[in-house]
Amino acid sequence: MASKKLLLINPNTTALVTEKLRAHTQAIVGSRIQIHTRTAAFGAAYISDEASYAVAGHATLDAWQERTNAPSSTLFDSVLIGCFGDPGLFALREVCPCKVTGLAEASFIQAAKMGRFAIVTGGARWVPMLERLAMALNYSSKLVGIKTVTQTGAELAADPEGAKKLLTLACQQAVSQFNADVVILGGAGLAGMAAQISDYVAVPVIDSVTAGAQIALSLTH
Repeated sequence: MASKKLLLINPNTTALVTEKLRAHTQAIVGSRIQIHTRTAAFGAAYISDEASYAVAGHATLDAWQERTNAPSSTLFDSVLIGCFGDPGLFALREVCPCKVTGLAEASFIQAAKMGRFAIVTGGARWVPMLERLAMALNYSSKLVGIKTVTQTGAELAADPEGAKKLLTLACQQAVSQFNADVVILGGAGLAGMAAQISDYVAVPVIDSVTAGAQIALSLTH
């Protein structure tokens, strides 16, 4: 039986983020799934505001368009948008013949099954963008609050030890402030961080990249 194929699109232009996403996703989906990656050809190194988010939606579509010139052997069974915010999600679904999800939607799906959820992520400008996405995906009633730290995801990824302390405190505060049943730790650059801080948080902590990989895997069947 031929292997299933997953296209992982990084809407950021940073190749190191693409590789981190690929490695983490491969560890989740296993050898049964072939992962093909695309890194945005233009836009921000790490999306952190409305302007870069808007450009990233275009870059996501452009990354998908690249594959239309590929041989039929590389047709995909599912697509994962590797950004917590899912730029281009709805547009890509309109043009893509296979199933599409993103890190945020996948996290919402998993978190909503556990109850009311809060989000912790890097960069204050993400708050309204994530609120709009939750509304568009019909998860507003489950989202009880968003806690941000000043550092962007890229800055957090560059300082793992400092990020661990900062994000642990932010998750603890999110549980207390919003009375959340579960916390989503959102950000492509934060892959693997949830496992490091979950023992210090009173509720489950969802890793957005792990959630994205798991939901994308389910879509390949």
